[in-house]
Amino acid sequence: MSLINNLYFKFRNFLLQNYPKIYDFCNTQKSIVKFFLAGCFVGLNDLIFLFIFHGLFKIGIVVATSLAFILSFAVSFTLQKFWTFRNYNQNKAFHQIILYFLNAFVGLSFNGALMHYFVNKIYIFYIFSQIIVNLMIGTYNFFVYKFIIFKNGYEINCQEKSIS
Repeated sequence: MSLINNLYFKFRNFLLQNYPKIYDFCNTQKSIVKFFLAGCFVGLNDLIFLFIFHGLFKIGIVVATSLAFILSFAVSFTLQKFWTFRNYNQNKAFHQIILYFLNAFVGLSFNGALMHYFVNKIYIFYIFSQIIVNLMIGTYNFFVYKFIIFKNGYEINCQEKSIS
């Protein structure tokens, strides 16, 4: 987590010094920026794990992809819960991880259905289709995470900490 925070603060200071208008946007929309950065980090993480398991350890592609997904899922949940949405409520963690997993399954289903539609029905190039689908599912995920899975995490915990 400290690596992510360190990179985040370096990026923030770079923007503040060189691009103050972009910094102002990022500062007012922190959860969106953090969501995007966490997603990029998790995507890179998934590729690195896949390379380690399949490329270095010569594990079969299906097993290697599954292992990479599981590890990336854990990294994604942790980053989104604690860093992006600042949800420190441990009492709901099991419930949240179940919802997060179900949402990932829904996203995977949407991904397949939308890719089939874009590529096979309206003939959009598959790479461009995946970019469009990722943006659509990412937008959907942001709202699901913010308003359903990790809702009121930071505000509730601030109140709980001041009460106790």
